Amino acid sequence: MKSSLSPKAKIWLKKMTPGPVTLLLLGLIIYVWFRPPAWVSDEQRAVPNVQVMLTDGRVVSMESLRGKVVLVNFWATWCPYCRHEMPDMQAFYRDWHARGFEILALSIEDNPALVAAFMEKEKYTFPAGLASAEVQQAFGGANRVPLSFIVDKKGVIRHKVSGQVYYARLEGLVGPLLKD
Repeated sequence: MKSSLSPKAKIWLKKMTPGPVTLLLLGLIIYVWFRPPAWVSDEQRAVPNVQVMLTDGRVVSMESLRGKVVLVNFWATWCPYCRHEMPDMQAFYRDWHARGFEILALSIEDNPALVAAFMEKEKYTFPAGLASAEVQQAFGGANRVPLSFIVDKKGVIRHKVSGQVYYARLEGLVGPLLKD
């Protein structure tokens, strides 16, 4: 079968065909977008007994969550990595909530209506509220998002995750704490 492309078109197509290095870099970029690196550090410190106002008007204290494993997640509606991790957080919450897992998603923004509208629009059912400056400081400062802390049943911060969480990461960090 004879090609109907002109010689110029063939040259252009050859130039536009990516080489192996380009394909490798493109694959790496796509991987990092969907599974960006996160730094997990082990912590062994008591969770501060702070109180937060949830978007539904309830007030929750860390003390009231004792006996559960809690993911305290600092985030913002404008943060693309935060928005990307939330579907996995919702799926994990749906699957593990009955086993004693809780999420406290604390937005670093100062507009509760914006946060409530975002949670409702995306149909997230885990508790969300605002992280006041005092709450952020109590956790050591939430100077970048997403930032998460995993608190065990006794009220001890066991892990700090600087970066995005996803289902498998949560399973590996939370699962063993629920067995304790």
